[in-house]
Amino acid sequence: DGGELGLAPTASDTSWKRLLWYVLAGSRGGPNRGRIINLLRKEPRNINRLAEALNVHYRVAEHHIRALEKNHLVSSAGERYGKLYFLSSEMEAHLHIFDEIWRQIQPRIEAAEVKK
Repeated sequence: DGGELGLAPTASDTSWKRLLWYVLAGSRGGPNRGRIINLLRKEPRNINRLAEALNVHYRVAEHHIRALEKNHLVSSAGERYGKLYFLSSEMEAHLHIFDEIWRQIQPRIEAAEVKK
């Protein structure tokens, strides 16, 4: 990608940075979407397992996975309840940008959770 070598970021990196800021910080659902990305980077999961891991209702997990899928951050294989979700190859290629943004917003997320 060039960014790690001290070169200027590519146009792709810039557009991914904008997309990830939008998905992670642009709505109240951003923290759960970030957690889903972190869960899927470890192993593929279905919506039920994502909901359990996030401690949210199935419909909430389904809503977030649809948003991630719409933005090409995750892809799926299988059908209905057996459908598994994976990080898209594009997301995997840009995990360094996700990590950079997640590090910046995670303290805010944790501070908001403590206030609840």
